[in-house]
Amino acid sequence: MDNLRNSDQQRLNNIQSAIRLADNKWRIRFPMLDHQNAIGMLFLLVSLGGMIASGLAYIYDVIPAWACIAISAFFAAISHELEHDLIHRLYFRKKAIVHNFMMLMVWIMRPNTVNPWYRRSIHFNHHKVSGTAEDIEERVLGNGMEFGWKRIITSLDGFLSISVRRKELSEMKLFNYFPFVLKGAPMAHLYIVAFYGFLGFHGFQAISSLMDIHHVYPAWVLQAIDVLNIVAVVWVLPNTLRAFSLHSVTSMLHYYGDVDGLLKQCQVMNHWALAPLNLFCFNFGSTHAMHHFVVSQPFYLRQLVAKEIHPIMRENGIRFNDFDAILRANRFNKSAVNEPLVATTI
Repeated sequence: MDNLRNSDQQRLNNIQSAIRLADNKWRIRFPMLDHQNAIGMLFLLVSLGGMIASGLAYIYDVIPAWACIAISAFFAAISHELEHDLIHRLYFRKKAIVHNFMMLMVWIMRPNTVNPWYRRSIHFNHHKVSGTAEDIEERVLGNGMEFGWKRIITSLDGFLSISVRRKELSEMKLFNYFPFVLKGAPMAHLYIVAFYGFLGFHGFQAISSLMDIHHVYPAWVLQAIDVLNIVAVVWVLPNTLRAFSLHSVTSMLHYYGDVDGLLKQCQVMNHWALAPLNLFCFNFGSTHAMHHFVVSQPFYLRQLVAKEIHPIMRENGIRFNDFDAILRANRFNKSAVNEPLVATTI
């Protein structure tokens, strides 16, 4: 057993050392990478500007709705990576006003989330207990669930997920339904009203059309629907696409239930078939496992060194594209398909 632990520690050291060495090579080659605060702010301004520009292009009929949704979803995905870095205080650590301004902006860009200040606590908990029953951050996204319709719903809508799984999730120490829901106010609440209002109206219209029923609406209702349609295309639906892509990928790549160390927490999901999902979560499937080994690495450096680090991760036992994990409810043990889930602590 001691030899096995020593072997695991050596493999862990190999991966962490390789990541840090690759980072240093890029920083030496491009000294501008040392300006981490400025780079973080630049990504924020570019991603925010990209969402605003694509929204205006749609409003003025320059691009169709589907293009606006796709473009805005891509830029919103960058803001998720920025939030991830901000949670670990990688930008403006000593300038609280600027740091919190960035936190606020990435939340506005991604309204279908809890507030980032609260998410910091559950994300730190995720690193502490990843793959166990107390990993609230990943369990609310479907990690550890059996594959089926409930898991698909979980990927589609986080609010619906915590609602239909309220009893199950309440077993966790950090989860209490109503306080958790309030942690999304006001952004997530605005998103939910807009999202379900959009679906409800257009769903009702579609059913009415099929039944050859016609409705005459007051002018103010039609004006409100025009505004709702714009909000949906430029803000709500891009984040629906982004969240579905991210939740699907993250709930596949994190293991659950028989995790006893860093080497078993994550796999790399970079199969070509996942390219559409990875596009709208900024290559999360290919790079996130690296974050579990070196949490101080900014997201853009993970992207730069991933190709170099992936072979080293594979050599040291990290799995790649283990799609069957979703059929095993994310258990690491490949022979554990029909065994009950038993969460371990790290």
